[in-house]
Amino acid sequence: MERQNVKLENHDRIWTLTFDRPEKRNCLDLQTVREAHDALDEVERAAGSAGCVLIIRGGGDKAFVAGADISQLYQRTENDALCAINQKLFNAIENFPWPVIAAVNGFALGGGFELAIACDLRVASDTARFGFPETGLGIIPGAGGTQRLARLHSLALAKELILTGEVIDAQRALELGLVSAVVAPAGLMAEAVAYAEKMLTRGPLALRMAKLAMNASSHAPEYAGLLIETLAQTVCFGSEDKAEGTRAFLEKRKPEFRGR
Repeated sequence: MERQNVKLENHDRIWTLTFDRPEKRNCLDLQTVREAHDALDEVERAAGSAGCVLIIRGGGDKAFVAGADISQLYQRTENDALCAINQKLFNAIENFPWPVIAAVNGFALGGGFELAIACDLRVASDTARFGFPETGLGIIPGAGGTQRLARLHSLALAKELILTGEVIDAQRALELGLVSAVVAPAGLMAEAVAYAEKMLTRGPLALRMAKLAMNASSHAPEYAGLLIETLAQTVCFGSEDKAEGTRAFLEKRKPEFRGR
């Protein structure tokens, strides 16, 4: 697929997916969503067993993703809502096998906020703003916002932000634990890359299994989550990476992981 609204770059197992419609504040229309799915597929194929880290950002300096294209949203019907177009994209990001970091520059409103909390980790510029304005449009955050924010932080915060439409700044998001770091705009990508580089020193299979187990635990009772954790650990214990990682530790050298 030829992509017009999404850009994909790769440097040494760190991929950057940019929603690149700065003139529209990177809002999500149908074409952009299709291109994003295609980009995710490309990264997963290219990463193979060696793994990667994916950084998601917005083009320009005013917005991460401002949410849905309101001109398209106005025309959408009940059947469109049932198709869960944006929700499927954010589900794909949440369930992407490798770590995903949101580098949030500027506004992350509505679908942009939902996109950010579908990622595994978030870093923000000090210009970032987060909020759910949907109830002011007569709708709700329907691409995971009513579910993920309550799991990520608390039901109380989800109700506060969704029912009032309040927009919070990057510092409050940091205080709430919604983002891991706040930096000046010029240092945002460097901060995201630093987190990615830390992750890439870990065993690829272990990264994948840890993410799988943690994601599963948010959807299952504790007992089921513990069983999933045990199964994920069993996969790791039978891997070449576990043998290499423990041997390297004993030999006081850096491990050379192969993702298997």
